[in-house]
Amino acid sequence: MEHAPVAPILFQPIFQERVWGGRKLADAFGKPFPPQKSIGEAWEIVDREEAQSVVRQGVYRGKTLHELWCNERREIFGDHLPDAPRFPILAKLLDARETLSLQVHPTAEVAAELGGESKTETWYVASAEPGAGLFVGLKAGATRDGFERALHEGTVIDLLHRLDVKAGDALLVPSGRLHAIGAGNLIVEIQQNSDTTYRVFDWDRPGTDGQPRKLHLAEAMRAIDFGDFEPRLVRQEGELLVRCPEFTLEKWDLAEPRAALDRAAFAIFFCLGGVLKMSGVEMCAGDFFLVPATVGDTP
Repeated sequence: MEHAPVAPILFQPIFQERVWGGRKLADAFGKPFPPQKSIGEAWEIVDREEAQSVVRQGVYRGKTLHELWCNERREIFGDHLPDAPRFPILAKLLDARETLSLQVHPTAEVAAELGGESKTETWYVASAEPGAGLFVGLKAGATRDGFERALHEGTVIDLLHRLDVKAGDALLVPSGRLHAIGAGNLIVEIQQNSDTTYRVFDWDRPGTDGQPRKLHLAEAMRAIDFGDFEPRLVRQEGELLVRCPEFTLEKWDLAEPRAALDRAAFAIFFCLGGVLKMSGVEMCAGDFFLVPATVGDTP
């Protein structure tokens, strides 16, 4: 007996106001922002205690991602996933009207010592203003002692490796890599489900309350990989952008119908442009959607 095609699962985005954010996510992707708010992040697929994605259509409408993970795991996510208490991936969009803080995420080992969560992430540049860049890693020859002195002297930017970027560029940010997204970037981010960030430097900028944002210097100095010199952008190989233990990221150009999955596992898709249709559901530029492992249709 044939099974009915399984529809893609779409969630309500959760908007995060940030001092460095803007309005580009509304302008570029039609996100329904509250007025007069500087939105830096749209958390599109997230399962955290403080933030829950809620299904916005279909048979699972109104259910949270955590409910699906706990109660529908095999049907939606397949059989080959770690037995984690929460969905292990967080997908988001970022609008960097200003440069984000210089920061680092801990490795699993350091996170265990400091009581945080490890985080590896990938950035895909959806759009970039002329001159936009990413700060990643250190310039060759920088040392831990020199970095610490530069922090106190306010010259840390002189030790940072900077990459000019354009739309279509991608970068892997493994845990331990010092980084900051530069102003003028619109970023698609796929990351481990973690919100542990150790802020190193914030460009002497006040937060939304007018006060300097908290820094985490001791934790950051423990977490930074001081041997991480001048990393490069991802080189796309066929459709593959990134393959790491935490996730695999591909870029597809769809000129004709194609199977969404080639094995019994879920996938998360993001529509960069145009319109996608799957099982009668249309997805537009800016939409994330989750394709269940039991899928029986094509995008």
